[in-house]
Amino acid sequence: MDSSSFLQIILSGLGNGSIYALIAVGFNIIFKSTGALNFAQGEWVMLGGMLAAFCFNDAHLPVWQACLLAGLAVALVGALTERLLIRPLVNQTPFALTLVTVGIALLSKSLVMLTLGKNPVGYPGLSGREFVQLSGASIASQTLWILAITLALMALTHVFFAHTRWGCAMRAAAANPAAAALVGIRHRRVVLGSFIIAAAVGGLAGTIITPLTLMSYDSGAMLGFKGFSAAMLGGLGSLPGATLGGLLLGLLEALVSGYVTSQFKDAAAFLVLLLVLLLRPQGLLGKAEINKL
Repeated sequence: MDSSSFLQIILSGLGNGSIYALIAVGFNIIFKSTGALNFAQGEWVMLGGMLAAFCFNDAHLPVWQACLLAGLAVALVGALTERLLIRPLVNQTPFALTLVTVGIALLSKSLVMLTLGKNPVGYPGLSGREFVQLSGASIASQTLWILAITLALMALTHVFFAHTRWGCAMRAAAANPAAAALVGIRHRRVVLGSFIIAAAVGGLAGTIITPLTLMSYDSGAMLGFKGFSAAMLGGLGSLPGATLGGLLLGLLEALVSGYVTSQFKDAAAFLVLLLVLLLRPQGLLGKAEINKL
């Protein structure tokens, strides 16, 4: 395989890995605020892609407007999910909340199937269906958009959590809810904010990947699983780990597809998750939990 083909495989892997990284960020944000795993995250990605396709194909909005509106709509879904389904169970265990998110995922999938249909949908990328020639490799321009948008979102996420009052409050409440409450930080608002941000990031991830892969009502489960695998690989609860885990998983899938067979591409995520759970449960950038007797 020549260098141009290798470069094409690498860039394709980074594009898919960027999506997995965004999904993993959503997992980590909610995990840090509630201790629960949000298995509706993949369905929010699916919903973002389906809504963007509806806005473009049926409402005839420009692509960028369709993507922005879909991301905002999914953020609203995240807010309603927290207020109506999660907040009444705020005193329940993280395991109970995790089970609730499984039900939310199944409900979301069914509602999308009934309202938006079963057929796969798509639309042109932000630059249409253009391809860019790079060192002899032909790369879809949408892949470059995915890389750029992911880098921008990761930078904004870092700035938000490290340098804004609301972000610092969310970090404090996630680290020690009791101490945060003593200084006036309301944990319920933190949880609401985490659901809004996670849903918005997931929805935007769905809007930018749909032009490359198409989207259907049953796409969320696999996307969610790969995002979860990326979060586990990088370290559950670590935002830098989510980025690293997503990119590594995307590269692994692309290399397996390019050098072995595309039929085993999806199995790479299962293998990664299994190896991480067996060899390093805290992930690459996560910290091992220390229990003092």
